[in-house]
Amino acid sequence: MGLTETILAGSNALPQPFSRGKGGRLELEAVVAERKAFLSKRKLTYRCRLRVDDAARKVTYYEILLEKGSGLSSGEGDAAPGFGFKKESYSVGGKSREGTIEEQSRLFGKDYAYRFDFAAVRREVERMAADAGYAFEVVLREKSV
Repeated sequence: MGLTETILAGSNALPQPFSRGKGGRLELEAVVAERKAFLSKRKLTYRCRLRVDDAARKVTYYEILLEKGSGLSSGEGDAAPGFGFKKESYSVGGKSREGTIEEQSRLFGKDYAYRFDFAAVRREVERMAADAGYAFEVVLREKSV
């Protein structure tokens, strides 16, 4: 069994299994948190892409956190007084990031909490690559994968 098949088989223990994507790369996308409230929606997504190069015995890895939201604003914070429609998008990507994402918030009287160790996905892929004798490289640009 090749490294690509090993990663596909071993990804069942991850928050979301890898799937085959364009050009032979492997992809994983997991919704970390999603919150829907009166006319507003926010979603935090973890996405990673990897390519196994058997000839060079190398794994190229890319990951990013995407936060998207839309809805009505009520003039809180830096916004102008009154109501308005707001849509925003936020992303974080880069070389290896460590740690977890944690949030505790209070929205309309309900507590929302999530915890996601996004570094665990990368560590598991890196371990599988090392066990197979492949080099592991984290890249900053998605097009590099």
